[in-house]
Amino acid sequence: MRFALFLALAHLRRRPLQTGLALLGIGVGVAVLLAALSLTNGFTSGLVRATLKAYPHLVLFSFGEELPPLPPHPEVEQSAPFAATKALLIRPAEGGREAGVDFATLVGLGEGGEALYPELGLRLEPGGIYLGSALVQTLGVYPGDTLIALSATQERVRLRVLGSFRTGNFLLDSGYAFVDLKTVEALSGLRAQGYQVRLKDPWRAKEVGEALAGTRFFPQAWQDTQRTLLEQLALQKRVLGILIFLIVAVAALGVANLLVLKVVEKTPEIALLRAMGASRLTVGLVFALEGVVLGLVGVALGNLLGYLLGLYLSLRPLDLPGELYFLTHLPVEMRPSDFLLVSGASLLATFLASLLPLARALRVQPGVVLR
Repeated sequence: MRFALFLALAHLRRRPLQTGLALLGIGVGVAVLLAALSLTNGFTSGLVRATLKAYPHLVLFSFGEELPPLPPHPEVEQSAPFAATKALLIRPAEGGREAGVDFATLVGLGEGGEALYPELGLRLEPGGIYLGSALVQTLGVYPGDTLIALSATQERVRLRVLGSFRTGNFLLDSGYAFVDLKTVEALSGLRAQGYQVRLKDPWRAKEVGEALAGTRFFPQAWQDTQRTLLEQLALQKRVLGILIFLIVAVAALGVANLLVLKVVEKTPEIALLRAMGASRLTVGLVFALEGVVLGLVGVALGNLLGYLLGLYLSLRPLDLPGELYFLTHLPVEMRPSDFLLVSGASLLATFLASLLPLARALRVQPGVVLR
C-alpha cells in the first residue's frame, strides 16, 4: 500500500501542470455546483420568509355566518378575525401631483391583527391604511395623504395613509394593503370571514389546521396556496443541480484522460514492475490511488472555493428586479447536506472515471512489452 501510494504521488508530481489543471477542473465544477445550490436554497428560503412576513401561516374560513370562537392550540402564537376584498385605490391629483391609481387586496384585521405580522410594525386604526412599498411608489403617496378606496359595488371609503411595509416579495409589496376589519365591512359589506393564524412553526400549518378545523372551519395552510411556487422551486433546484453536475462529470473525464495518458507513458515501467514481482493488484492500486488523490484534493479545493464564493455572495447579495423574480435581492443559504451530497457525488464520478485507466493498466502484459 505504501509503495503504491509512493508511486502514485510521484506520478502526479512529475506532471504538475496536468495535475493542477485536473484538480482545478474538479474544484471549479464542485464550487460552481455548491454556489448554485446555495443560491437556489437562499432564493427559496428568502421567498418563503418574505412571503410569510405579510401572509398568514394558516387561514380558517368559517362555514357559518356567525364567527365561532377559535379553539386553543399550543402551536398558535396569535390569531385575529379577518376579511379581505379587492379595491381600486385612488389618490386625487393635488399640489402639482398627478393622480395615482392602482388595484390592491385590502386585508381587514380585527383585534390583535397587528401581532400576526410583527415584522411589519402595523398600528391599525379606523380609517387608516398601510400600503406595500411598491404600491406606495405606484400611487405616489406619503404618510398622512388621503386615498379613496372604491369597491366592485361602487362603495367608497376615504383612507388615511398611516405608513408602508416592505417584505421583499414584490407580489405582496405591490398588491397588498392592511386596514382594520370595519373598513372592509364598510367597503364591501363583508363580515369576518374567519381567522388568520400565526404559528410557532409555519411548516406545521397543515397539521395544526386539521386539528383546529373540526366541523366549523375550512383550513387553508400557506403551503396549499403557495404549492405551485414551492413545487416549481424544488424542480428548479433538481434540474439546476443535474445540469451543473455535468461540469463535474467533464472534469472527471479530464482526470480519466490524464490517467490514461499516464498508463500509456508508463507502460514499460508497468511491465518492468510486473517482471520484478509486483502483482496486478499493486499496479492497479497505483492508478486507483492517483484517481482517489485527485478526487479528494479536487473536492476539498471545490468545497473551499464554494464556501468562499457563497460567503462573498452572502456579504454582497446580487440585486434582482422584483417584478421578474419576486425578490429584490438574491440571498445565499449554504447547507451542510449539500456539501456532503456534492462531495460524495463528485468523488464517485472521479473514482468511476479512473476505472478506465485502471483496467488498461491491468491488461499490460510484461512479456509482450519487454520483448
